[in-house]
Amino acid sequence: MSYGQLSTNSGALAADARSLNNLKLQAGQKSPAAIKEAAKQFESLFMRELIKSMRDATMKSGMMDSPGGDLGADLLDQQFAVQMSGQPGGLSDLIAQQLSRQMGSTEPGALEAGTKPAATPLSALRKASSLAAYGNQAAAPTANATVSQSNFVQRHTEAAIKVEKSSGIPASYMVGQAGHETGWGKHEIKMKGGANSYNLFGIKAGAGWTGKVAEVSTTEYVNGVAHKTVAKFRAYDSYESSFRDYARLITQSPRYAQASQQTESAHAFATSLKKAGYATDPDYAAKLSRAINTTQRLQRAQVVAQSV
Repeated sequence: MSYGQLSTNSGALAADARSLNNLKLQAGQKSPAAIKEAAKQFESLFMRELIKSMRDATMKSGMMDSPGGDLGADLLDQQFAVQMSGQPGGLSDLIAQQLSRQMGSTEPGALEAGTKPAATPLSALRKASSLAAYGNQAAAPTANATVSQSNFVQRHTEAAIKVEKSSGIPASYMVGQAGHETGWGKHEIKMKGGANSYNLFGIKAGAGWTGKVAEVSTTEYVNGVAHKTVAKFRAYDSYESSFRDYARLITQSPRYAQASQQTESAHAFATSLKKAGYATDPDYAAKLSRAINTTQRLQRAQVVAQSV
């Protein structure tokens, strides 16, 4: 069965826009079974993004890092999400009720007739937390990290989309890099006196920069060894100005010409930036790739949440 032919009670995950549109069409027919399946799929997508975000926030040994390992983890996350969705008292019940009300269902008792919510409707989320952390780390720090990342992505996506239209650099790439550079907003560059520099990308103020400047202590890597130093960074009047200056640097500087052409792959884009000398951290490409992937998953989850 193809994704585009997803039917009710399929037990599969609607993993693309075509499948979601198919579910929307079925639910629009006001069939209780279709509405229930659509709600289950929305819950599955949410659970999948939650599990992946928590997996990213969990320390890794590096032993399983490979394209094959990433694919296996993704398939496992998808299976977990499907199995944990649709449970009594879970998110799908609430989503189904909301969809039924919005669509004016003529059969008010058809959805889960006689079914009462379980005493702990967050049990599925707790199970997801345990699976994602492999039982080795507490759920609270993981959840806090995910909330921090989600808030950052939500805050800056609109400005990044505006800049994407004029530069061609995907908004998710820019937001992901901004998240990595600032620790998802926790370590933004400040000017003297604590004023915000709005510099999300760690762009330094060279000899040709005539704007405002922020001097801060930073870490540079020389021959793979970290050293503390004081550097001058560019300062802006808004976050959008920071995105635009970053896009101008990447698209107009010959130094980053290759990176500006590698927008089809987050890994290729990050690798090109590292080779061009954007950062001195020897692991910069891998770290940036993970940040971009996290951003893309959070953006998809936010789109799903807004559509319910």
